[in-house]
Amino acid sequence: MSTLTPSITQDASTIFLGGGEMGALMRAYDWGSHPLGNPAAWPESLKSNIRLILHSRFPMFVWWGKDLYAFHNDAYLPALGEKHPAALGAPAKVLWAEAWEQLGQIAEPILSGGAPFYAEGLYIPLKRKGFMEDTYWTFSYSPAFDDAGHVSGIFCACFEETMTVLGQRRLKSLKDISEAMAQIQTLEDACQTICEVLDQNPGDVPFSQIYLLSEGAEEARLLGQAGMPADKAVPYIFLAEERLSGHWPLGRVLLSKQKEIIPHANGTFVLDRQEADGSWAVMVPIYRPGQEDLLGFLVAGLSSKLEYDLPYQDYHGLIAGQIATSIASVQAQAETARRQAYLTELFQQAPVAICIMSGPEHVIDMANPGICELWGKNHDDVIGRPILDALPEVRNQGIKELLDGVVQTGIPYVNNELAVELLRNGALETVYVSFVYHPLRDAQHNIMGVIAIAVGINEQVEARHQIEAKNRELLAINADLDNFVYSASHDLRAPISNIEGLIEALLQDLPPETLQREVVSQVVRLIHGSIDRFKRTVSDLTEVAKIQREAGEDVAALNLAEVVSEVCLDFKAFIEKSGAQIETDFRSNATVQFSAKNMRSVVYNLISNSLKYRAPDRVPVVRISTEVMPHHVVLSVQDNGLGINPGDRTKIFSMFKRMHDHVEGTGIGLYIVKRIVENAGGEIAVKSQPGEGTTFKVYFRR
Repeated sequence: MSTLTPSITQDASTIFLGGGEMGALMRAYDWGSHPLGNPAAWPESLKSNIRLILHSRFPMFVWWGKDLYAFHNDAYLPALGEKHPAALGAPAKVLWAEAWEQLGQIAEPILSGGAPFYAEGLYIPLKRKGFMEDTYWTFSYSPAFDDAGHVSGIFCACFEETMTVLGQRRLKSLKDISEAMAQIQTLEDACQTICEVLDQNPGDVPFSQIYLLSEGAEEARLLGQAGMPADKAVPYIFLAEERLSGHWPLGRVLLSKQKEIIPHANGTFVLDRQEADGSWAVMVPIYRPGQEDLLGFLVAGLSSKLEYDLPYQDYHGLIAGQIATSIASVQAQAETARRQAYLTELFQQAPVAICIMSGPEHVIDMANPGICELWGKNHDDVIGRPILDALPEVRNQGIKELLDGVVQTGIPYVNNELAVELLRNGALETVYVSFVYHPLRDAQHNIMGVIAIAVGINEQVEARHQIEAKNRELLAINADLDNFVYSASHDLRAPISNIEGLIEALLQDLPPETLQREVVSQVVRLIHGSIDRFKRTVSDLTEVAKIQREAGEDVAALNLAEVVSEVCLDFKAFIEKSGAQIETDFRSNATVQFSAKNMRSVVYNLISNSLKYRAPDRVPVVRISTEVMPHHVVLSVQDNGLGINPGDRTKIFSMFKRMHDHVEGTGIGLYIVKRIVENAGGEIAVKSQPGEGTTFKVYFRR
């Protein structure tokens, strides 16, 4: 209908002065071949309107004449799309043939003297990008007058609202999804509800399906679908299979982790694009929130009336994110419910009594069977009631005051043995309990109640009372025994001395020839040996009796290294004769508060045993060391001697018990050591293997 030519008339250049791209296009237009003719003959009003729109940055156009020939500015070009540049000078009903039924009904009354027209966000389908597109416009149609004041055309100022309308529509569907998820409990309900909400926006989502991956990501299961017949949906898609007609190729998205546009026919995937008849869908990966692994896929139909531009793509991404959030929320709710059920079960089965109280009156919100049994009450009789209403018998026993103190201070209260009078089986009983009152805080750390954890200890208290009575009895017996041993050891000294004196007197009266007889001299040696052993035994018994009596005497700060050094001097001759090696490793702070005499006895006995019970086939080596622990100072005496059988380790601390008879001794030294150490609150341990040696460790309290 019109042609462009490089020739520019002087009149045209004056009329279309400036005006950007459209101004240049109008100046270059061959108006001589156009029905409107040379611009020099145009009405001044038309020229003025054209100059007005060319110099405006707001989208405007003028339709002039009986056929409404089109003039527009640069700001209007995006509205034309592919219709530019042919739109210049074209009749409006030809230019907008696809929408003229709607636009003509608006324009024609104005040409006939009708009132101007104004609309906001009016839906107008236009074919400006090769397909019928949904568009929305805010515009006004006003009459354009000729020089005589007659209506000769339409003046329009317009603004495209398509992105705004689509954005609001899409935002509403996202908001509706969020609101619909509030009461959802299962994944199936969540996915189906989302699809049903999307089905309310067919302009953007003609149909939708949501598939979630199995645990091993081997298959995808359909959990929601809307906008298409149910028989078109494939309930399971195995991702490793080759592409099948009707089965969405979700495996490709699993590998690429990118959305993919695919052809479909009536909601069914087709391998041949020609079968799709121009219908397309998009497969969108659904990521786990904040992670890179996939939860599943959204399959959504694409509108044939919209360009799949960046906002449309972002919309699908937001839907996928909303699905992921909803799935995570449902899974979190399920996990919370599972944990809550688990905690409730633990609460009910807890081996201790537990209750939770809230508010200033300490209302019992939760009480497990253990606390109800302790109280002697039924669950229904105490739950939801203040503590003093549920247990009126404790009103004057200070229980509420203790609870008030925990709430007011936030400091837990612990009592290991409290006697409480409780009404059980119709009568008041004294119940002993060990319990903790701990403040219960909310998320803002405000104290909202008290958690009470209690254990009934009646049996333990009764048993302890019995043990304490037995201990007092045993202590009395031990004291009597110690007194007996102490008295006996002193009383036996005189008879032994008398026997020794009588033997000496007898020997002085015997003739020399009698004393020289072998049998007599042997008997005399045996008698002297027995007397010496008897004297040593009586002396050791005296030491045993003195352990308890003198346990608290001469206590001072002792450096173990100094004590060991002094004791080793007593064995100097023996060490030199046997070639024994004494190795020491002492910590500088190895100091304990202990009886000096008893400490020397402990060290003496341990070193003596290490030297006496040496192995005949190797040089004796005794390693003496100390170790400082938080609550103890440890003295270790290790040798490479004969050692003892593991089964005899406890026996060696018994009185008069000896493991080797080839060395003289009474078998009372280790008994004395054990009594000394334990009386001071310490302990002694032994580790030994026959033929390898023995290690004694003495733990002195710091």
